[in-house]
Amino acid sequence: MPRKQSTSRLPLYAVVVLLALPSASAAVADAGTGPFGVTVAAPPTAQSARVGALFAAGRRDDLRGGHFCTASVVHSPRHDLVVTAAHCLSGKTERLVFVPGYRDGVAPYGVWTVGKWFLADAWAAGRDEDSDVAFAVVDRQGGKGVEDAVGGNRFTAGTATGATAVTVTAYLNSRDAPVSCTDKPRPHHRMQQRISCPGLGGGSSGSPWVNGDGQVVGVLGGHEDGGATADVSYSVVFGAEAAHLYDESAGCHESQVGSS
Repeated sequence: MPRKQSTSRLPLYAVVVLLALPSASAAVADAGTGPFGVTVAAPPTAQSARVGALFAAGRRDDLRGGHFCTASVVHSPRHDLVVTAAHCLSGKTERLVFVPGYRDGVAPYGVWTVGKWFLADAWAAGRDEDSDVAFAVVDRQGGKGVEDAVGGNRFTAGTATGATAVTVTAYLNSRDAPVSCTDKPRPHHRMQQRISCPGLGGGSSGSPWVNGDGQVVGVLGGHEDGGATADVSYSVVFGAEAAHLYDESAGCHESQVGSS
């Protein structure tokens, strides 16, 4: 399931108020200048266009208010790969679509059908929270992949947790445009990392954690499907398993494949 709505989740007016609040910690890091730990409306940029919302395919002609998780384009040889949380895709039986740069019912870069998705063995066997990452191959349009339309960040495993700040861009269920927050992750344990960003509730699962080098070093998910509250979020630490899953999905091998 996508990250559950939480009783501590900030409503829409509270997220907007955060735009005017000063940060307790403004600093310069590879992901840019603070304020850190403040959730704001994400402006339409080349970077935010690589992040999109997931919908059931039946909502293709009526997108407004119908998204349920977040995903983002990652670089791959075929230019057709997105990354999200495994719990966003696990158990899905209906067809899905990915809409990069989605805003207010509009798909500025098209609606892309999800063809296949890839889950780690440990997740497929027992929903191991340390394996809560997934890749999906989206169908090509006119011979082009989604990466040709919006670009793609590099999926990167093996980075040190908290080495740099990251920016999390998310589609909350209550909003039809993305929000973002920049902060420095902290270790939760060896295979989980956490970040303190207010108001990242339902719909934020699968949101990419992108550092200043354009590398995806986390996706919102993992511990407690991303966290028991909306103000502290988690991600799997990408290691050998995640790197292998990326290689499998980027090469579109048939093992470890799920489909809609």
